[in-house]
Amino acid sequence: MFWHIFLLVSGLKLLFIPAYRSTDFEVHRNWLAITHSLPLSRWYYEKTSEWTLDYPPLFAYFEWALSQVAKSFDPRMLDVKNLNYASDQTILFQRFSVIVMDVIYALGVRRCLRALTAGNSRSQLVGGALLLGNAGLLMVDHIHFQYNGFLFGVLLLSIGALLEGRPLQSAALFTVLLNLKHIFIYVAPVYVVYLLRFYCLRGSTPGQALMKLIKLGTIVLAVCLLSFGPFYAHLPQVLSRLFPFKRGLTHAYWAPNFWALYNAADKVLSLALGRRAMAAGTSSGLVQTFDHTVLPSISPTVTFALTGATMLPAIVKLWSLVGRQSNAALGRSFIRAIVLCGCTSFLFGWHVHEKAILMVLIPLTLLSIDHPNDARWTLFLGIVAHYSLLPLLFKPELTLIKISLHVAYTAISVLLLKLLHRGHYFRLPEFLYLAGFPILAVYENLVHDAIGLRERLPFVPLLLTSVYCAVGVLYFWLSYHVSFLATPSHEKATEERKKKT
Repeated sequence: MFWHIFLLVSGLKLLFIPAYRSTDFEVHRNWLAITHSLPLSRWYYEKTSEWTLDYPPLFAYFEWALSQVAKSFDPRMLDVKNLNYASDQTILFQRFSVIVMDVIYALGVRRCLRALTAGNSRSQLVGGALLLGNAGLLMVDHIHFQYNGFLFGVLLLSIGALLEGRPLQSAALFTVLLNLKHIFIYVAPVYVVYLLRFYCLRGSTPGQALMKLIKLGTIVLAVCLLSFGPFYAHLPQVLSRLFPFKRGLTHAYWAPNFWALYNAADKVLSLALGRRAMAAGTSSGLVQTFDHTVLPSISPTVTFALTGATMLPAIVKLWSLVGRQSNAALGRSFIRAIVLCGCTSFLFGWHVHEKAILMVLIPLTLLSIDHPNDARWTLFLGIVAHYSLLPLLFKPELTLIKISLHVAYTAISVLLLKLLHRGHYFRLPEFLYLAGFPILAVYENLVHDAIGLRERLPFVPLLLTSVYCAVGVLYFWLSYHVSFLATPSHEKATEERKKKT
C-alpha cells in the first residue's frame, strides 16, 4: 500500500510539469552546466550567471551526475553561457529528475515508519500518506522547483538507521547530508550529543569510549575528505560561497520567524516616531544588508549566540534522557530534539529561507502517528507552515492550486490522524488563531486589491503573512519546548505498558 501511495502522489507531481517555475529552475540548470562543462577547479569560481554554485561539494557531484543524463535530453542546457535556457526537453529532464530522486525520500519515510510503528499497518498507512503527500514538498519541489525531497530522504534514512540501533550508519548518512546541503547543520548538535552520549559513553569504559569516538570521527572525516578533498586548494573560495554573510538578516520575503516580528516592530516604531523608513528597505525585495531605524541592527554573531543559547535546554534534556529511557522512547526523544533544534535555528538564524520550516515539519510528522500531542502539533504547525509557503507561488493562475493543496492536505491530515487518535486537537486560543488564516487569505487575495492598496502598499500582504505565521511558529516552539522539557525520565515503564495494551 505504501508504494501505491507513492505512485499516486508521483502521478500528481506529473501534472505540475508545465506549471510555473521559480528562478531556482535556472539555478539548477546553471549548476548542471557548470559541473558538466568546466573543470572541477573552476566550479566555485564560475560567475557568468548570478546563480553561482553555493551548495557543498557532494551536491555539486550530484549535479555532475545528473548532467551526464541531461546531455541526452538537450546538450544546449549544459552551456554555461546559455542563460535562462528552458527548452521543453530541459523542463522535462529537470522536472523528472526531482520526481525520480523522491524515491530516496520514500525509502527514508519507509525506514522510519517501520522502526517507529513495529509493524502497525494502520500507523504506517497514515504516516506514509502524510509524509509522501506533504503539501509543502509538492509546492516547493514540484512547482517552485528544488530537490528538498531527496535531501529529506537522506535525513530520514539517517534517523531510521539510528532508530534501528545503527549509530555509525546514521552518522555516516548525516555527514553525507551535511555535504549535500549545509543548512542541516541546524540539527547537527542533536546528533553530536546523542552519538557522544548514547554510542560513545553509555556503558563504556574510558578506553572503549575513546575507541568508539575514534570510529565515529573516522567515519565523519572520511566522508568530508571524499567531499572536500578535491577542493583542498580552493577551500577559502568554497567556504565563501557556502557562507555568504553579506546577504543580510532576512530574505526578501521574511521567513515567519523571530526576525520577521523584530523587523515589523522596527517599522511600527519608526512610523510611530516619525522616522524615515530603512534605507535598504527590509521589505523592498532586495537581498542585502540594512540598518534598522529604531531597534538595534542585528549581526550574524548575535544570531549565532541567540540560536546556540536557545538550543541548549533541548540539548541538555536529551543528554539527561540517555540511559533513563528505553531505546524506543529515546529514539522518539531524539526526533523531538531535532524538531526543536530545527525550529530554534529557523526562528533565530541568519538569513533564513521560508522553506526551512519543512526541516521542522517533516520530522514532527513522523511522531504524529505515535502520540496525540505530537499529532496535535503536526496539524497546527502544518497549517501555519504550508500557509507561509504560499507566497512562493505568487502567480495569479496558481492561487487556486496552492490554496486547494493546502486545504486538501489539511483535511486529509485531520481525517487520517483521527483514525489513530481520538478527541479534540486544538485548545480554544489555537483554534481562534488558526481561524484567522481564511480571513488573511481573503484579505490578501481579494480585499487588498479591491480597496486599491496594491500600488501604494504592495508588500503588505507578504508582511502580514510573515508576521501572522511567525506568531504561530513561535507559539509552537515555546509550547513544544515546555512539553519536551517536561518529558519524564522513566519512559521504560510507559513503553512496557504500551506493549501490554
